[in-house]
Amino acid sequence: MNDLNAGSVLAEDAQAESPASAQPPDRLPLRVWVRESLRTTLFLPPRTATASPTPVQLLVLVLCGQALLLASTRLLVAGPALFELSEWLAPMWSAVPMLWIAWWAMAPARSPGQPVPLGRLVAWYAFWIWTSLAPMLIYPPVFSVVRWYGDVDRIVIQVVYCVLVAWTFGIVVRMSMLFIRSLARTLVFAVVLAAVTWVSLRQFWYSPWHTDHEAVAKASTQSGDAEEEFDWIALSQSVFEEQQALWKRQIDALPAQRPDLVDVYGLVFSPYAEENVFRRESSMVSALLQERFDAQGRVLHLLNHAATAATHVWATPENLERAIAALGQRMDREQDLLVVYLTSHGARNHELTAAHGTLKVDPVTPAMLRAALDAAGIRNRVIAVSACYSGGWIEPLATDYSLIMTASDATHTSYGCGNGSKLTYFGRAVFDEQLRQTHSFTKAFANAVPLIQQREREARKDDGFSNPQIHVGAQIAPMLQALEQRLDAVPVSSASDAKP
Repeated sequence: MNDLNAGSVLAEDAQAESPASAQPPDRLPLRVWVRESLRTTLFLPPRTATASPTPVQLLVLVLCGQALLLASTRLLVAGPALFELSEWLAPMWSAVPMLWIAWWAMAPARSPGQPVPLGRLVAWYAFWIWTSLAPMLIYPPVFSVVRWYGDVDRIVIQVVYCVLVAWTFGIVVRMSMLFIRSLARTLVFAVVLAAVTWVSLRQFWYSPWHTDHEAVAKASTQSGDAEEEFDWIALSQSVFEEQQALWKRQIDALPAQRPDLVDVYGLVFSPYAEENVFRRESSMVSALLQERFDAQGRVLHLLNHAATAATHVWATPENLERAIAALGQRMDREQDLLVVYLTSHGARNHELTAAHGTLKVDPVTPAMLRAALDAAGIRNRVIAVSACYSGGWIEPLATDYSLIMTASDATHTSYGCGNGSKLTYFGRAVFDEQLRQTHSFTKAFANAVPLIQQREREARKDDGFSNPQIHVGAQIAPMLQALEQRLDAVPVSSASDAKP
């Protein structure tokens, strides 16, 4: 380990760069801090000697760096976007542990009995911000170029991203070596930096920009792409009374379980009333389960839409729990299979978006669904979630007796929502196409994934492949195989869930 630090070995370079008569040795122009910070991105030492930025310079460096980063990350979202302040602030937690470990690592360089000079810590912090900025500014433009061409495999993006992360880690460690004299403390610093980086990427990765779905839908409507316009529900006492009567009629009409036969029951849940694609998709899935899986009359279809208050029970969290409990009472909870299909917009926190005009509807979460299924004692479960970021539902719902399919992984959006769409890409490929050819959920999913990827490329999906996910519990696989064989051997009678 070279005994380098910003206060001694680099003094000659700093003096050569700017004459002593032009600038005091401990104060440098802002442009020098920017230039020398960018120099460190090439693994070169900064030529600032013992100088440290003034409070005003540090504030400008931080604000300018954040402004450049915000402008760059805006390229990750094509079209209208919303800015989320909380998600912009979330990653800044890393400054606390990094400042502490930098202060601790620099401590051996102090004179006996003297604390670490504050100027040295401020100088390190300024370099840390701008040293790591350059690689972060490169990724969004590269991603945008790849997104535009559309035919570059997702692995290319992952490789580029990993290279940039490794580059950032390397240049920050190299720059920090100039402030740390101890090899042991440098290694500890590198370990902490790696840990903070890993946690940031795995658990606290937020993007301050998100697609403005309302603006996209409005633009679609104005351009004539939408087939139907959203209508607000007219709430009245008669509507509420009809909902209660409708609920009782549908629960009473559920057929009882047939002994010695694996019956398929279904629960289709569509809580977002403001885009007709979810109404169409949930109706398609409800009809498909009855037609293809011998589930005639055994499917509850909960739907939020202004035109269906007299025909469909509202899709609210309370009704979801009540429906699961009612199905659990009617079916054989140890033998039969419950298929749950949820379709809506999804959020990064893995909540399922709900909206029904002036009727307040809370979002649904994976924990809520898991608790309702466990409370009902329903063992065999096939759950499909057609929503953005829906991969985050798998871990909370996974059991040995469950098969779970999601339209995306936990960090990507899915595609095909909006009034201009007939069905989402996931619902169309898995249910409307593949499950009309096979009774195997795993085969349908496997065959659908490349179709979804191809269609997203053709549509120039702008934030990467949705990457649908599947979990197949060890105990449910044999039961599903037996069900598949029964349905393949005996033609099922045709039934349909009339489209609302």
